[in-house]
Amino acid sequence: MAGFTYATLTTAIQNYCEVDTTVFTSTITDQFIMNAEFRINNDLPMDSDRFVSEGTMAADVNNVRVPAGTLFVRGVEVFNASNSTEMGTWLERRDQTFLSEYVGRLTGPEGSTTSGADVTGKPKYYAMFGGATGTTDTTSGSIYLAPTPDVNYIYRIAGRPGDDTTVGSGRITIHYQRGIYATSQFDTTQAYPLNVTLYVGLDGKLTSSQPTDSHPGVAICTGPPSAAAGTLEFMLL
Repeated sequence: MAGFTYATLTTAIQNYCEVDTTVFTSTITDQFIMNAEFRINNDLPMDSDRFVSEGTMAADVNNVRVPAGTLFVRGVEVFNASNSTEMGTWLERRDQTFLSEYVGRLTGPEGSTTSGADVTGKPKYYAMFGGATGTTDTTSGSIYLAPTPDVNYIYRIAGRPGDDTTVGSGRITIHYQRGIYATSQFDTTQAYPLNVTLYVGLDGKLTSSQPTDSHPGVAICTGPPSAAAGTLEFMLL
């Protein structure tokens, strides 16, 4: 079977839906393609997409940054402070509540009082700390470590790169599990009372105004936007 090009794929989508470019513009079909790529990348990890990023921990600092554009972290390996050619130690992944309780039990020597660290040593556990708001090295989130490093250990993060479809397009990312989410990609000209039905507008953003009679509701507003919170919270149906 011959592979699709961008032109033949967009034509196939339009033919399947029995519409032309006046209905399915490149903006809409591009979003279909990006959402499909995102789901395939998320559901079917491929060896060709794996990467390893190396860095150095800072003594008395209990976190490191997630590499830029990481979709998810597969593991964290720690070496001694001088080289990464010896056998490393893979950290055990835990919830950050476990790490908070662990470091509070003083399982190692007390750390620097200036950093507030109470347990230092060679890290044994890690937890995803959140804070991912973009795809750069400063906005891809952080990894919480315990014990807090007592020296500048070398580490490697094995992960998968990803692409946030909202960064380039300004449209909403696809979700395929029921849950409560928040987004900044919504029609700001509409009102969003609590429990109002939400639709996907023609521009790809959430809206409380039904674009056409055939547009189905996709979510319910659970947290209206405000001056203090510029995001729309919703429950995906």
